[in-house]
Amino acid sequence: MASPSSTPASAGSEQKQVQSLQKKNTRLQQQKGVAREQKVADDRYQRSQERFRSVFENSPLGQKIIDPDLRIRQANQALATMLGLKKPQQVVGRRIIEFAHPDFVADWQRLQQQLWAHKKPHFALETCLIRPDKSSFWCRVTSVLFPDEEGELGYTTLEDITARKQLELANQRLYDTQETMLHLAAHDLKNPIAHVQMIITLLRQNAGVRRMDSATERQEVEQLLALAEQSCGTANALLRDVLFLGQLEATRLQKHRTNLGAFLDKRVAVLRLAAREKNIHLRLELPKTPVHAAIHAEKFGRILDNLLTNALNFTPAGGTIRVALRQLKGRIRLVVRDTGLGIPAALQPHVFDKFTTAARPGLYGDTTTGLGLFITKQIVELHQGKIWLESKENEGTTFYIDLT
Repeated sequence: MASPSSTPASAGSEQKQVQSLQKKNTRLQQQKGVAREQKVADDRYQRSQERFRSVFENSPLGQKIIDPDLRIRQANQALATMLGLKKPQQVVGRRIIEFAHPDFVADWQRLQQQLWAHKKPHFALETCLIRPDKSSFWCRVTSVLFPDEEGELGYTTLEDITARKQLELANQRLYDTQETMLHLAAHDLKNPIAHVQMIITLLRQNAGVRRMDSATERQEVEQLLALAEQSCGTANALLRDVLFLGQLEATRLQKHRTNLGAFLDKRVAVLRLAAREKNIHLRLELPKTPVHAAIHAEKFGRILDNLLTNALNFTPAGGTIRVALRQLKGRIRLVVRDTGLGIPAALQPHVFDKFTTAARPGLYGDTTTGLGLFITKQIVELHQGKIWLESKENEGTTFYIDLT
């Protein structure tokens, strides 16, 4: 006898049960997938934490995490050793400012202000810390701001730079000593040179020399006196440049807003006589609108004197020297162009060197020290400017100075 067929109601109930089971299965699969993804994320986070701890704890540099109050949340062994302590635990919980040398407490206050008050993403400084045994050391501190659950913290690295600082101080003392000796020598040499120049003048006027019977002998004596005079001129020029350079490196420029056109007009007027004596045309080209810049008048005048003296020294009679002032977009340009001998390409990279090997005798026997263009470049850079040149042999040289 055949079994009775299912009713529509029971078939519908079975279908609902199947659908419910399928939904439960789907949820279970989704939950398992989420759990797997979570486990993968947790494993990845755990590995990243382990990598961070490995780098943090084993770094040869001092590593610490500080809060806005400069309290140390975390520290590595290198930092503890740097601070003269045995374990990082002796550092954690203390404010780094407790280790600051009394003269350098303001450094940490500045770091605190820059990171948390001004929200700078990172900040670096060089400061001095002191250990419990009262010994001190220099370190470079670099701190990076990063977000944390409790707010923003500073990840900070400390590098011991005591050896470098000691070397810098030793070099500075050596430099200061050398500068002092050089200036003393330069000042002390000025008087003997002046005496030699006075003796040369007296010899020229000496009756015995003037009464020499032989014109040849008088000419020889005059040549010897001229050579001595030239040597004194060279020595004086060198002493003047050395003393000027020492003064330049030792002082900061006090600059004032100046009408450059009027300033150049007065400065060029002084050199027009020297140009006229050598039959050289010296021209000044100024824009119609006044151009102003912040300069140190005396030092900036030395720039123009050096460039024009060079141009006069290497420009033949009948030649032209042009000084031009131009107002460009965002900058001011000073141009000194001559139609002189030009500078060989091989010498051009060295013209701004101190005691440059590019120094050459000019057309008129003028004295050169090899310091003029070096000084010029130093003054330009002290004015936050840039200087460069273009030159071709037998066609002339152009110097450019840009001021911002």
